[in-house]
Amino acid sequence: MDPVRLDVDSGVLLITLDRPKANAIDAATSHALYAAFDRLRTDGTLRAAVVTGAGERFFSAGWDLKAAAEGEAIDADHGPGGFAGLTELFDLDKPVIAAVNGLALGGGFELALAADLIVAEAHAEFALPEVKVGMIADSGGVLRLPRRLPRAVATELLLTGRRLDAAEAARWGLVNQVAEQPGTAVERALRLAHTLREGAPLAVAAVKEVLRATEHLPVEDAYALMRGTGLPRYRTMLASADAREGPRAFAGKRAPRWTGT
Repeated sequence: MDPVRLDVDSGVLLITLDRPKANAIDAATSHALYAAFDRLRTDGTLRAAVVTGAGERFFSAGWDLKAAAEGEAIDADHGPGGFAGLTELFDLDKPVIAAVNGLALGGGFELALAADLIVAEAHAEFALPEVKVGMIADSGGVLRLPRRLPRAVATELLLTGRRLDAAEAARWGLVNQVAEQPGTAVERALRLAHTLREGAPLAVAAVKEVLRATEHLPVEDAYALMRGTGLPRYRTMLASADAREGPRAFAGKRAPRWTGT
């Protein structure tokens, strides 16, 4: 059985990690996930993706420790996108939503952190327990979590491996939505993805580019970078036909017709 299942819903790619019992990720699964995210990147008919896990208990338990015990190296080649195909895929201009349907542990949490938005089931939990197995969360956890949470909270999670439930994650702003009705996280994530489709594709790409390039900068320096020539997607958006179409559609009280040009 393929470890990754793909479905398309009106321009949204649904990526389902399906490796019973815990949706753990070995190197081959990372390559399969990368292929899915690369399809999102290169297929002009796709505008966004939702990534989730099969079943109700695990989003993903992270790195497949059974594969590790059988000889898969800690620094195994996980492919161009890094672990889980997304954690080091830095030039993806289309949004990804993680629909966390259960436990997101270790690399599973890092996969969710690499997404742009997170929708979680109410029973979902997040943890980075790597220190308990002699490692650190070096597939993005130790880098991304302190940017998403107060540093003291992120440090506690990284050093203790304690679990963060969906309600607490939402209070800290880590999770965008909590699906209180059981089994509806994927449905809510797909609705959110279709909302994202209403934006102009070049504008969405420009938002992601500006966020990536400026999140570490003071506002004055970020303005200087944005007003310069170093952000090609932003410059393309400014000169695009879609940037002219948006105001015309608004003035004409009609839905815009985006061409991506």
